[in-house]
Amino acid sequence: MRIGYLECFSGISGDMLLGALVDAGVPFTLLEETAAALNVGAHLHPHKVTRGGISATKVDVITPHTHEPLGAPSFAVSSRRVGDLETQPESAPHDHSHTHEPLGAPSFAVSPRRVGDHEPQPESTHTHAPHRHLSKILEIIQAAPLSESVKARSARAFQLLGEAEAAIHSIPIERVHFHEVGAVDTIIDIVCSAAGAEFLAIDCWLASPLNVGSGTIDCQHGTLPVPAPATLALLADAPIYTAGPPMERVTPTGAAVLRMLDVSYATLPPMRVQSTGYGAGGRETPGQPNVLRLLIGEATQAAEQSSIESIAIIETVIDDSSPQLLAYVSDLLLQAGAWDVYRIAVQMKKGRTGVQITVLCRPDLVSPLQEILFRETTTIGLHWRVENKLSLEREFQKVQTEWGEVTIKIARWPSGKIANASPEYEDCRRVATEHKIPLKEVMQRAMRTYAEGVSEFAATAEKAGL
Repeated sequence: MRIGYLECFSGISGDMLLGALVDAGVPFTLLEETAAALNVGAHLHPHKVTRGGISATKVDVITPHTHEPLGAPSFAVSSRRVGDLETQPESAPHDHSHTHEPLGAPSFAVSPRRVGDHEPQPESTHTHAPHRHLSKILEIIQAAPLSESVKARSARAFQLLGEAEAAIHSIPIERVHFHEVGAVDTIIDIVCSAAGAEFLAIDCWLASPLNVGSGTIDCQHGTLPVPAPATLALLADAPIYTAGPPMERVTPTGAAVLRMLDVSYATLPPMRVQSTGYGAGGRETPGQPNVLRLLIGEATQAAEQSSIESIAIIETVIDDSSPQLLAYVSDLLLQAGAWDVYRIAVQMKKGRTGVQITVLCRPDLVSPLQEILFRETTTIGLHWRVENKLSLEREFQKVQTEWGEVTIKIARWPSGKIANASPEYEDCRRVATEHKIPLKEVMQRAMRTYAEGVSEFAATAEKAGL
């Protein structure tokens, strides 16, 4: 399985991801052709920069409203692959990056001045530039001669951006519009990111927790804290934190791209790294390289044996609830979508015996399940985290016993060979109750019936005395 892992210790933006993609081996010509295919009057410019002593690739979107970067020495954009010294030529010798107008605002322009940014930047001159509504942007994407998967991913990202802005400003999504300059930048960043991701043929996108930055941003509606409202809405339940100098580190475009790629958040999984890319942010930041790192590689044997996905773990400890109440709450959590709920007796402070409740669930269910715990129990605090979940592929097969039908759960290795098989407890309990026979007898009979039809499992079943 091919994995793409984004290390967002300095956040993520559209241009940072484009730089990381090129640095990791995506041909710049592919992104250049993708930008041209959109026919929005913009082109890309790659150049090498240094961030915190680390060489990284910066990819700028050049529009008629921005000045062509000047003055950088010529360089080759390297394809930083393990054991591979191939290089890719860049389009022009430049070094100065232009300032992106912040993106995603439906009816107002966000000033490029941010807390922590001490470089002199001119006031935006595009406040009164034409606007593009979401529907027009989707038309541009659909009309471009690009693959259907790139179009679908890009359209989804813009749909998510539009939905976030519509919800924040309490307006219909049809009224959401983007300032002309910001819209062009965002279109190029998102569509070219989709094209680069398609080229890499990644099976599973993962990311570290996101450093969203801190401080404030200024807009026509006043001063707002980082992250911006649209960014926060798009990130949903993604794990976030703040570190480093005050500045915006995750932009609305960066958050939309993470959603577009269906990124899961986890620690670095077992993998063999085949290429690495560093995408640069727009300015140097003291004490922390302003880069996005992309690792691309194949899952190692431990990961190949199972599918990788994120799992959220919610825990709380209670010392003043009855067993009946906790059993009831456990049922509610399972009905609400929790994968599993278990309770463990623990020794608490002051010699009290309590119960630790642990809930396993999808990351997007953390909020509703937390609400159940606060509403239905006496807890006044809990904690949660996101970890990796490794699981074998599973399938279900029904077998017919003399007492009725029983479902068998089957787990397989990636090769297709059966790793394990077992009867479903609820089916066996139902049959045992209805026919008033021992549960163990139903389970043994179901496995024997299954083993008779599966030659590769027969030997194991016989050895186990089933």
